[in-house]
Amino acid sequence: MASQNRDPVAAARKGAEPSGGAARGPVGKRLQQELMTLMMSGDKGISAFPESDNLFKWVGTIHGAAGTVYEDLRYKLSLEFPSGYPYNAPTVKFLTPCYHPNVDTQGNICLDILKDKWSALYDVRTILLSIQSLLGEPNIDSPLNTHAAELWKNPTGRSFILRAPDHPSPTFRSSFKQQEESSDLGMCPDGLRGGEEGRQ
Repeated sequence: MASQNRDPVAAARKGAEPSGGAARGPVGKRLQQELMTLMMSGDKGISAFPESDNLFKWVGTIHGAAGTVYEDLRYKLSLEFPSGYPYNAPTVKFLTPCYHPNVDTQGNICLDILKDKWSALYDVRTILLSIQSLLGEPNIDSPLNTHAAELWKNPTGRSFILRAPDHPSPTFRSSFKQQEESSDLGMCPDGLRGGEEGRQ
């Protein structure tokens, strides 16, 4: 894929100067700095780069942490930064389907730092590390996916979490589809839900 072979530093510089000029200000400079910080951090299992030439839209990757049911799995996320960043939180969603108590079927994430606990001191690195941590330590008291939360409470059920959407049993797949379409989703308080739904 051509996007994997491009120079992320050059993309960041180019992305900071779109024709509209919106990224030439402090937000663009901040995002460029965050890209450099993330690239130099050496943190294992997280990465993110601007999508194409748009510095305000990134694609991130998170590897499931060792010792969790998500170990050895890789998830892609989208990060969209508002013009008010870093004073306003970015919208972060899973692009790769993730069956997890705090992730709904649309990829929205129930994580306090993406909404009411957001601080301008946070950056892309903080966000990715927090989501990586959330994978192994979900908040089952305010789930977006109540079915996954119920499975998580049962140690035996945890082994089914990763296979739920693609489980070989038609009964299990049917249960997931029903749960996906039911009101069991969306239990996360609006103040904690990332994405557009949490901002309304």
